[in-house]
Amino acid sequence: MNASASIRGEAGSEARVDLAVRGMTCASCVARVERAIRRVDGVTAASVNLATERASVRYRPGHADLERVRAAVRDAGYEPGPLAEDEQETRPPVQASDRIRLAVAALLTAPILLVTMPAMIVPAWDATFAPAVGFFTGVGGLAFATVVQLGCGARFYRAAFGELRAGSPGMSTLVVLGSSAAFFYSAAVLLAPRWFPPGTAHTYFEASTAIVTFLLAGKYFEAIAKGRASHAIRRLVGLAPKQARVRRDGVERDVPTAAVLVGDLVVVRPGERLAVDGDVIEGRSYVDESMITGEPTPVAKEASATVVGGTVNGAGSLVVRATRVGRDTMLAQIVRFVEQAQSGKPPIAELADRIASVFVPVVIAIAAVTFVAWLFVGPAPALNYALVAAVSVLVIACPCAMGLATPAAVMVATGRAAELGILLRKGAALEALARADVVVFDKTGTLTRGRPELTRIVARDGDENALLRIVAAAESRSEHPIAGTIVRAAAARGLEGPAVASFRADPGEGVEASVDGRAVHAGTERYMTRLGVTNDGADWTREAAVLPGRGMTCVFVAIDGRLAGILAVSDPLLAASAEAVATLRRRGFTVAMATGDTADTARAIAHEAGIDTVFAGELPRAKAERIEELQRAGRRVVFVGDGINDAPALARADVGIAMGTGTDIAIETGDVVLPRGDLRAVPVALALGRRALRIIRQNFFWAYAYNVALIPLAAGAFFPVLHVLLSPALAALAMSTSSLFVLANSMRLRRFGPNEG
Repeated sequence: MNASASIRGEAGSEARVDLAVRGMTCASCVARVERAIRRVDGVTAASVNLATERASVRYRPGHADLERVRAAVRDAGYEPGPLAEDEQETRPPVQASDRIRLAVAALLTAPILLVTMPAMIVPAWDATFAPAVGFFTGVGGLAFATVVQLGCGARFYRAAFGELRAGSPGMSTLVVLGSSAAFFYSAAVLLAPRWFPPGTAHTYFEASTAIVTFLLAGKYFEAIAKGRASHAIRRLVGLAPKQARVRRDGVERDVPTAAVLVGDLVVVRPGERLAVDGDVIEGRSYVDESMITGEPTPVAKEASATVVGGTVNGAGSLVVRATRVGRDTMLAQIVRFVEQAQSGKPPIAELADRIASVFVPVVIAIAAVTFVAWLFVGPAPALNYALVAAVSVLVIACPCAMGLATPAAVMVATGRAAELGILLRKGAALEALARADVVVFDKTGTLTRGRPELTRIVARDGDENALLRIVAAAESRSEHPIAGTIVRAAAARGLEGPAVASFRADPGEGVEASVDGRAVHAGTERYMTRLGVTNDGADWTREAAVLPGRGMTCVFVAIDGRLAGILAVSDPLLAASAEAVATLRRRGFTVAMATGDTADTARAIAHEAGIDTVFAGELPRAKAERIEELQRAGRRVVFVGDGINDAPALARADVGIAMGTGTDIAIETGDVVLPRGDLRAVPVALALGRRALRIIRQNFFWAYAYNVALIPLAAGAFFPVLHVLLSPALAALAMSTSSLFVLANSMRLRRFGPNEG
């Protein structure tokens, strides 16, 4: 493969290649390209997106001939263009040639419309401006219209030729048939008027030029809207600096970021963006990581700290050893996730593609029937009426709006999601989020911090620090995880432990140590009983009875044979968890928790988080089976997790949401990734999915209702009542307007706020 495609390996026996596809204009184009690619041997799936002009192809390495994939795209009438890593940034949404083509068409069409259109409405216009009207309905109109039709409109002819060659007419075919009928009829009237019956020798240069110009304008504004819709990716790509200062063999030099290797030492000066992910080995500074965490407060960085490419260094200087470069950096992964989501299709889009594949042939048939009907039963001059009605049907029925209804909304929604700290790895996740009604959370590392902390100290004499100082000294020689938690808690309070003269561990029970000449025992209540240390009836010890019910593990402490205090260790609930759960319940979702932890601990955390349904003691397969049970009951399930053990459940759920703070396996399995690890993004993602699906449905309604309503009008069904036919020029304007409406409606998703429900 060369620069024409971007290849990405996938798990298992399949790989994926992304191709740029230029020249698509409507949903029929999408269906045609997909059919052509799927016919290539070795291709297992193909998804084409009109808004991003991208084809995502899954294939079997060693079986698929990727050159044949590109050839299939060309044979379908389109061009597989280059797809560079930074295409979203380097390829402007509107090309200079598009501007020139539109400007020329508009300059030549405007005088034709301004002079000839009023003559159709105001009888005195012909007499007043007879020379000008004669010029633009005659030789002048032919000259101007030839440039517009065959020059500015050449793109439609090229596309239509490809569509017809592939045996699948689309929007360009409709445009060419409609505008060419008006243009060549008018040219024939002007050059060979004797061919036409009396009363039918009229020219329609204003119709042919207006059709081409309005469609060019529509495509121009579509391109601008698409560029705005995809601004999220361009902003992300723009965060990556183009140069990095690398120290090699003691010499510092600026090199392209693409030339930085894993293990290189990258010097980051004050105010610069980091070019790579890595570990700080020298220096001290504060780094703005808001693009990843969403938190505006810069984070202190010094030796051994990790940094992320694209973040902004503060006033200090840093030397970073590169651990991930190029496509492996977190920023590149975020861009890739968003690109993949924008290239994907929700299931609702498949309906549009199926309809579009048969829509254009049906429209051509309707136009033919319209022409014949007017020719035989229409009033005189019947040929004129027949031509106007048939051309209007062809032009007004172009399915541009249908083709943009889904991808435009998906593009804007995934970009907005990325800005809100939600990475949609699949476009289909939007629709699945919109339809979900149950949210199941993992506990450890998802609802909770994922690491034990000292959460409660009950001291007999009330001096918590004194008790913690002695216990931490005794536990400092233990390898037990709880011991490490106690030692870290003491260090966090700045407590220095006294000398330990002797130490002995009783596995599963506790430890014994001599600290400052005092005998210290710390361990389970069972251990205290075995030592003969009993509860002397003091009121303060009653708290020990309720701590386990709160999900805490108690460490009892005896000093010189007397119970001196209790330390409680737990994996605390994240501050955002209860808020996220409350928001979900308020919006009508069923919320559950599935965990491998014990029932008591699970119930305690669930109660604190506000969750009623708890599945405790669940192994990884059991979590997935729980989700299957819910699905068999007709529920649409979202599972939120962070660990390797959550991968089966993430894959089985209708939508798997992986915490970005979790394992790589969980992230790769999830349909949605929360890089900040903030559960408050879960209700935001669900609300955005519902809003996006609502916008898509509105788009479909507008596109289909528009065609259903206006095709009969264009065909002249209301002529017996209104005695008016829709002008082909107005048909072209209406068709372009429908596409712009769909894009404008989709752009409303850019204003989606995190507090919308």
